[in-house]
Amino acid sequence: MDQLTPKQTEELRSLLQFNKNKLEQQLLDAESATGVVTLDQSSVGRVSRMDAMQQQSMAVSTRTKAEASLRKILKALKRMDLEDFGYCGQCDEPIPFNRLKVQPEASHCLKCQDQQESL
Repeated sequence: MDQLTPKQTEELRSLLQFNKNKLEQQLLDAESATGVVTLDQSSVGRVSRMDAMQQQSMAVSTRTKAEASLRKILKALKRMDLEDFGYCGQCDEPIPFNRLKVQPEASHCLKCQDQQESL
């Protein structure tokens, strides 16, 4: 396996930046959905308090996942700046471009990722 070309690295940097911006916007949009559910029926409308609490719970879960994804993307961008991007964090072998194209924040090759998930 070869290391990434400068063109491939820039393509992946653009993809990471796009995903970062999208997640940041999603987190901004979700701020109001994760607030405290009030008892005031005029602010909830016809939706019951239980429905509102369930929606809030789903919004919190979505926000938590978005925050975790954003952290991975920021780490990948940092690895790019340190010129450590595209190498497995466990075996130090190059991560194939096709894997990074699908999951640019990946920090492990498929073999090492499978090993970690099977533990």
